[in-house]
Amino acid sequence: MTTGNSYILETIDLCKKYGDMVAVDNLNLKVEEGIVYGLLGPNGAGKTTTILMLLGLTEPTSGQALVNGYEPFRNPLQVKSLVGYLPDNVGFYDELTGEENLLYTAALNGIGKDEAQKRIKEALKRVAMSHAAQKKVGEYSRGMRQRLGIADVLVKDPKLIILDEPTLGIDPEGIQELLSFIKDLAKQDGRTILLSSHLLHQIQQVCDKVGILVKGKLIASGTINELEQQLVSQEQMELELKAVPWDEKLGSICQAIDGVNKITVQNDMLLLECSKDIREDLVKALTANDYCPTHLTLRGVSLDSIYLRYFHKEEEYYGKVS
Repeated sequence: MTTGNSYILETIDLCKKYGDMVAVDNLNLKVEEGIVYGLLGPNGAGKTTTILMLLGLTEPTSGQALVNGYEPFRNPLQVKSLVGYLPDNVGFYDELTGEENLLYTAALNGIGKDEAQKRIKEALKRVAMSHAAQKKVGEYSRGMRQRLGIADVLVKDPKLIILDEPTLGIDPEGIQELLSFIKDLAKQDGRTILLSSHLLHQIQQVCDKVGILVKGKLIASGTINELEQQLVSQEQMELELKAVPWDEKLGSICQAIDGVNKITVQNDMLLLECSKDIREDLVKALTANDYCPTHLTLRGVSLDSIYLRYFHKEEEYYGKVS
């Protein structure tokens, strides 16, 4: 039964355990309709397990998953009619042509032959695969198989598309084409895309919002800018500061600001180690004391660096307790 909420996809304290191993840990995910949402995390983070629960292919240990208000494990047919799924390794019958594989998918989904042929023709054209429609899939490259996989998804005309590591094994040109097409599926078609990947730079290119998953836990979720703010707030920050006049009082003004832990002099600038982002407070304090900041830079903080640093710490922690 639908709940009438504004999210096409939602999880509520979703958990999945395999014996003593927790694959997904109290996951609370909310995805609005019509956006590209990236589920970002390293291998083993729980991304595929989460997807399997969203598809109704595995039962949650506890908590709830909702797709357009339906519980996948209890309402598999309703969810199947709404969702198109492209796994990381697309399975087709190699001895059949691309078109024959799509006709088989259409038949499995109860789509009439005339309608199926119309959808297939349109889908193959969209993914630039019309020329290979009569070619056996066993002769396809990895990139061609992925494009056929998207055509296979489009034949169902789903409201929600779930893509699990879709760019693995594809050449750089093919990756860019695929990422561009993913954006089009949301912007032009109005479909919702859930993109699972461990590749941050690809997620940044196409996603409206991102959730970072580590050891089954969602550690942050939001737009790229919101993620940077959320994750930066958890990290020790270093600020480079130059100001005029350059005198001893400058250090005292900085030290008086809440959040400044340590100040060191490096050549002609101050390096401030901070527990939070103090840039706004710092500028106010400097100008109030007739100082003019000429250089104020956050050192080495980006979503990329935080992402890598966080996972490195996780690996160290789990290495110690295993």
